Amino acid sequence: MAAKKPDNVVYNEEEQRYDAALKPYATNVGAPAITAADNSGWKLASVKTVNERFKAKFEDIHKQYQELTQQYERNQLVYNAKFSFEPQLGQVYHLYRDSQMQPFLSIIRPEECNFDYVGSYRINADRMWEEVQRAASEE
Repeated sequence: MAAKKPDNVVYNEEEQRYDAALKPYATNVGAPAITAADNSGWKLASVKTVNERFKAKFEDIHKQYQELTQQYERNQLVYNAKFSFEPQLGQVYHLYRDSQMQPFLSIIRPEECNFDYVGSYRINADRMWEEVQRAASEE
């Protein structure tokens, strides 16, 4: 059995030669210290960028949610109103309140009557009500 080389000597047993100069890392006590690169600046900038994107995405989703909630409330208001006809797609109908403050839907335009006007709505192909005009007191 051959004598083992000391730990501070870089000897390749397979190739039977000294190869300290070929190593990608320091092999000598006097070699420069290996230090990890300081990437905290990069991390902080990246975290800030990612957080801004998350915030923007959240605000977009929040805005969509608010619009969807308003659309739901508008449809609930019109569908819960009293009417005795089948609304035709694409037609504009007018929403009023009666003396008991109950909503009712009519084909009569606001300028043709003295009812308590709430707003005008059009029913689209998805059978959802779109607001066409809102009463001045509602704005």
